[in-house]
Amino acid sequence: MTTVYDFEARQIDGKTVPLSQFRGKAMLIVNTASACGYTPQFGGLEELHQTYGKKGLVVLGFPCNQFGSQDPGSNDEIAQFCQVNYGVSFPMMAKIDVNGATADPLYQWLTAQAPGLLGSKSIKWNFTKFLVGKDGRVIKRYAPADAPAALAKDIEAALA
Repeated sequence: MTTVYDFEARQIDGKTVPLSQFRGKAMLIVNTASACGYTPQFGGLEELHQTYGKKGLVVLGFPCNQFGSQDPGSNDEIAQFCQVNYGVSFPMMAKIDVNGATADPLYQWLTAQAPGLLGSKSIKWNFTKFLVGKDGRVIKRYAPADAPAALAKDIEAALA
């Protein structure tokens, strides 16, 4: 049985991170963009990180430029944008693709585990969110319009 812990990701600084280092923690995995109508959700994601991080939640942001070219910057530019504008202190990963032949293996797995509306496996837009339980399995997929604060009850249940 595959879990999120079987994958690795590159941090925004280029270092490879085995997701197994988060074993036993709940994770919120989000594809992000710096120039999207949902970009202010960085503030809400940071609030979740601040509120639940010490209780075992790991928020991971994965910049993606596949939707309207809304994250064209370099990894360094994205990191600076997130820090300066939203005070992001949760881990930001290197920019990836989430759809198509070049989709990151983690996202291929996430979308297979938690398909979207009508069983769609593709990501429809920036700020699609996946809540992963402490066992490394996907609990739920959330639409881009779902505000981070609206996930609080599900996060609390995942941390219980």
